[in-house]
Amino acid sequence: MRVIIVGCGRVGARVAAALDQRGETVTVIDISARAFGRLPTSFGGETVRGNGTDEDTMRTAGAEQADIVMALTEGDNRNALTAQLAKHTFGVPRVIAKINDPLRGEAYRALGLETICRTIILGDALVTAAIEGAAATNGFVEEPTAQPLRGAPPPGSLAAEQARAAVEAEEDTSTAEATVVQPGEGREGGF
Repeated sequence: MRVIIVGCGRVGARVAAALDQRGETVTVIDISARAFGRLPTSFGGETVRGNGTDEDTMRTAGAEQADIVMALTEGDNRNALTAQLAKHTFGVPRVIAKINDPLRGEAYRALGLETICRTIILGDALVTAAIEGAAATNGFVEEPTAQPLRGAPPPGSLAAEQARAAVEAEEDTSTAEATVVQPGEGREGGF
């Protein structure tokens, strides 16, 4: 499978490395050559410095032969534009765009694009974790790997001094009253 990944941030680099390790043909596009430093030294794919919204850059990356393009930059607009370019100009069979705004994601799906929305994924995982526990999220919320420390730090240690200072600071500020502010208070329209 020929894969083009636009955006070599943490997500893009992780996906590129995993697909490369599985033997897929991977090309990564990013506007910053420095971003390619996130790829492991074992990465055997190609890197292209450029903008995924640019037709010439996509052509250089091999978009005409791609089986899938993943638009994984930090910008919803860039990802949507990249995805539409891949789908409608180059005829890429599968295009996935990372979209942070759930409403935009819905609109882009109506245009024939696959989307992934971390806002929805995180929200759903956190609700599941709150109700059923971290184990019920299939790894989206990870359980702790160690038990919290119990008891006081050893006397004379740096941790003991920091704890004493924190308690004293807390006592100094404990006389202030907390104020509860409801959403929309003091602003017209609620936002």
